[in-house]
Amino acid sequence: MSDRIILHCDLNNFFASVSLLSNPTLYDLPVAVCGSVEARHGIVLAKNEIAKKYGVKTAEAVWEAKRKCKNLVILPPNYEEYQKYSHAAREIYARYTDIIEPFGIDECWLDVTGSTLLFGSGEEIADKIRKDIKRELGITISVGVSFNKIFAKLGSDMKKPDAVTVINRQNFKEKVWPLPAGDLLFIGKRTVQKLKENGIFTVGDITLCDDNMLTRMFGKNGLLLKEYALGLDNSPVSPIDENYKPKSVGRSTTPDHDITDRREVWRIYLELAEEISDELRKTGLYANGIQVHTRDTALKVKEVSHSVEAPVNSALLIAKYGMELFDKTYHWNLPLRSVGIRAINLKGDAVAVQEDLFGASDTNDRIEKIENSIYSVRGKFGKGSVKRGRNI
Repeated sequence: MSDRIILHCDLNNFFASVSLLSNPTLYDLPVAVCGSVEARHGIVLAKNEIAKKYGVKTAEAVWEAKRKCKNLVILPPNYEEYQKYSHAAREIYARYTDIIEPFGIDECWLDVTGSTLLFGSGEEIADKIRKDIKRELGITISVGVSFNKIFAKLGSDMKKPDAVTVINRQNFKEKVWPLPAGDLLFIGKRTVQKLKENGIFTVGDITLCDDNMLTRMFGKNGLLLKEYALGLDNSPVSPIDENYKPKSVGRSTTPDHDITDRREVWRIYLELAEEISDELRKTGLYANGIQVHTRDTALKVKEVSHSVEAPVNSALLIAKYGMELFDKTYHWNLPLRSVGIRAINLKGDAVAVQEDLFGASDTNDRIEKIENSIYSVRGKFGKGSVKRGRNI
């Protein structure tokens, strides 16, 4: 049986690259896409290749990045554009295969095993995709080609930007085993530290480890780690089809100041619930439970959830249930740094909307009808056409 042919496609410096398309005069300058500069949580979300040469790193504070690169140009994120270009890239991938697994907004695995008779070898398909992306979207991509997903991902990371890297049965020991162990997918900082404490520094070192030792260190995942290093990963590329439904939908925020007032929590929950409700309605889903998240100024995180009497998808009810849960479980020992709310246990509308035999949901039914009217008006005349009061 011949090997599978797996590609990993990684759009280079995606946020920064897309942002620069509408700011072409900045192409020759160091640029970073950042969160709010004024806010304490302002961080670098993405940077271009020029900023990278100055040492600017993703997830570092904006002030740190500016200290490394004084002429760094800061651009705000534009998530609608990112979604548009992500979708356009996937349409290009779909010319070559229908077996596509997204891995975040800017990365995808492709299984092109059955496409070679039409489009050539894996490397040739990868190069066609690379050229299509550059010509049609104006951004670049790095593609890894291999016989499994783990090595394909490693390949796309090896050479950036605008490159194709092949890792096959003949060269993987030479290319992969000298790499730092942390380069393997799913290995985090804690795992790297634990490996180093036991004298394991490279991917090749992992292959030499005794199975019992790895099991003692990481449980059954230790053996999985060794399989990855040996090239034995056989996980399939799993497309998310058009019928895919999320299990939960949530939003959270970290304001530029500490939260000390429950009225502000209500205001935030209502704003976040608007976004959650929009997503639920687009996917035809209802929430059978609500979860709230808090992080105080001592960075203590708490998450609590409960079920609801009748399934909901209205913003007002989501926020109301979230606020009730918040009031029961948060006692204001400290101010809050961040809050979040999530609709959980989602079900399709065919099974979600049920009559309450005991009439307990009469009030909720009225709220749902009002919410449906608000949603309909906004659909016709825009989001700003109906505004809510903020009192509770």
